Amino acid sequence: MLSASEPPGAAAAASVSSATPPPPSSDEDFFSSVSVASTSSASSPSTPIPSPPQPHPEIPISWPEDETLTLAWVTNLMLAFDWSSKNLAPTELPSVLPVAVFDRLILTGSKILHKEPNCVHIDSGSGLGPDSRVVVVGDVHGQLHDVLFLLRDAGFPSDDRFFVFNGDYVDRGAWGLETFLILLAWKIFMPNRVFLLRGNHESKYCTSVYGFEKEVLAKYADSGKHVYRKCLGCFEGLPLASIIGDSVYTAHGGIFRSIAVTPAKRAKGKKNRKIVSNPDVTALSLGSMEELLKARRSVLDPPWEGTNLIPGDVLWSDPSMKPGLSPNKERGIGLLWGPDCTEDFLKKLNLKLIIRSHEGPDAREKREEMKGMDKGYTIDHDVKSGKLITVFSAPDYPQFQATKDRYRNKGAYIILEPPNFDIPVYRSFEAITPRPKVNPYYDYEDCIDSDEELDLASMAT
Repeated sequence: MLSASEPPGAAAAASVSSATPPPPSSDEDFFSSVSVASTSSASSPSTPIPSPPQPHPEIPISWPEDETLTLAWVTNLMLAFDWSSKNLAPTELPSVLPVAVFDRLILTGSKILHKEPNCVHIDSGSGLGPDSRVVVVGDVHGQLHDVLFLLRDAGFPSDDRFFVFNGDYVDRGAWGLETFLILLAWKIFMPNRVFLLRGNHESKYCTSVYGFEKEVLAKYADSGKHVYRKCLGCFEGLPLASIIGDSVYTAHGGIFRSIAVTPAKRAKGKKNRKIVSNPDVTALSLGSMEELLKARRSVLDPPWEGTNLIPGDVLWSDPSMKPGLSPNKERGIGLLWGPDCTEDFLKKLNLKLIIRSHEGPDAREKREEMKGMDKGYTIDHDVKSGKLITVFSAPDYPQFQATKDRYRNKGAYIILEPPNFDIPVYRSFEAITPRPKVNPYYDYEDCIDSDEELDLASMAT
């Protein structure tokens, strides 16, 4: 098993055996091209392996009469979206997934998500046991074919295989809607084995800038506004973080500040008047789990002030090599935190790992003090109590790029194994090629490469 503290070449054989996917089965035969995943020790490009002929999906997709999703239904949805991406124009997606079926899918998923707490706990009480594995996935950004490969390579969710997706399902790529709906279908089918967390791109602002809104409007035409609105409503229910095995904290951006609250004085002569709290946001200190659980997550683009600062921190913050906790001036939202804060956070919550996402190769290219994202993951802080890891699961990102030179980064996911689920095994993988040729849904030539210099006034409204 390859530990986060070992160099890339150490214990390679153990890592291969512990992270090797299960033998091919009938629910894995619907990928037209496959790229072999590699452990973190691999140095040579993956070799594509041809897959069996792709069966034709059952379309149009209908909602089960008994309202219960099955493995066959979910895998047919995956097959249908894969097939349609290669054989149909995007505007024909309603012939594959009718609006009425979309409505049932999004409503069912939303009801499940909205009932979950801000921080979901994956432990023995939720079925985590000595034979379990937990797969942690970073940003996927609408790269449908890479997500289909990742699910096949890691092994589908099952009683002993949990998944935690760390947000950013949409934008940038051309299949954000299909990608999110597939993961939502898995959530509905196995609600206690699949956990979907929110990323900063699951917001009204980001989806209006980076393509998802235009993608949905293009694919569903007259029903596009309805479909987009329902997706935003579903995004509101996505939890912010997870705790895995009492050892690992995962969130899209990272850690968060404490919000000091000072009760306002009650006006004289006004009995039973409600006391209004005045959050003091000037002093920065680490927040508590109690504060995270009380944060309001249902607002997609809240004013970044008061108690709404906590969701902003969780979704937008970045690690730094500079000690301390400070405002993230580069992004204009969230925090920058140093190794000392990672140590304090782990020690405070009695944890061993922080796994976050949020930064792809474009973002890391502009931060010379931080490690690059060519392998799909980095170990950013290695402190006494544990480690901070960034995992990014969108290879060859972004799909559309203004420059001729691409990053050619690998994507990666992390496997956490028993007994303590605190030693990560990394699996890097190449992008699936060739991808179907599609047009972008945002002006990628004029759009900034990473999520910085945001229009905060527009975001607040």
